[in-house]
Amino acid sequence: LIIALKREHLSKAAIKKNLWLLILSGACIGFNWILLFESYRYTTVATATLCYYLAPIFVILVSPLVLKERISPQKLGCVLVSLIGMVFVSGVLNAGFSGVAEMKGVVFGLGAAAFYASVILMNKKIIGIPAYDKTIVQLVCAATVLVPYVLLTEELAEAEWSGIGFVLVLVVGILHTGVTYALYFGSMAHLKAQTVAIFSYIDPIVAILLSAVLLQEKMDGLTMLGTVMILGAA
Repeated sequence: LIIALKREHLSKAAIKKNLWLLILSGACIGFNWILLFESYRYTTVATATLCYYLAPIFVILVSPLVLKERISPQKLGCVLVSLIGMVFVSGVLNAGFSGVAEMKGVVFGLGAAAFYASVILMNKKIIGIPAYDKTIVQLVCAATVLVPYVLLTEELAEAEWSGIGFVLVLVVGILHTGVTYALYFGSMAHLKAQTVAIFSYIDPIVAILLSAVLLQEKMDGLTMLGTVMILGAA
């Protein structure tokens, strides 16, 4: 719809040139989502989130090998500050860890982080293609991975759609996924992978601030400290 409104066309040549990386990165998005939500089933949201947000660390450690980006002492320091801040923000210190039973959730969370990191790195290799074209192909590939997984693992009951529910699903699907991914992937062409990785920590901070403002959820001292640390590092 956005491409149509802008009176543009999909760049078939650019898509063909980057096709295999687009397919692979799109599939990684799908597997990333699957593993993240499986992680939530086996461990606390706090632990799953903390494992998932190790992805920026993976990117920064691997980028010198894959992208030949130099790691500066300042960036290493910022990553460390962000990681400690994420520990505070996640709530894992309060939720605790119940032992071996949660290990499955931790492994799923780390797997999701690895796929997320690979998406960032692959997007740095995809060049010469408009952001919306890239997003369309990648999200179609992600959906292609998700659909058979859902059909094999879940019982699909007839959905009961309310008016507001249908509108909210459209908003989440179009604005918070389609448009946001286009902005996110489009920005990668102009930023180092390490910078993209550090900025990823703004994601949970926005969620926490919105929950405090819109849902009136209280922030404790550690959460506030972690928020300041992550934003400061970014």
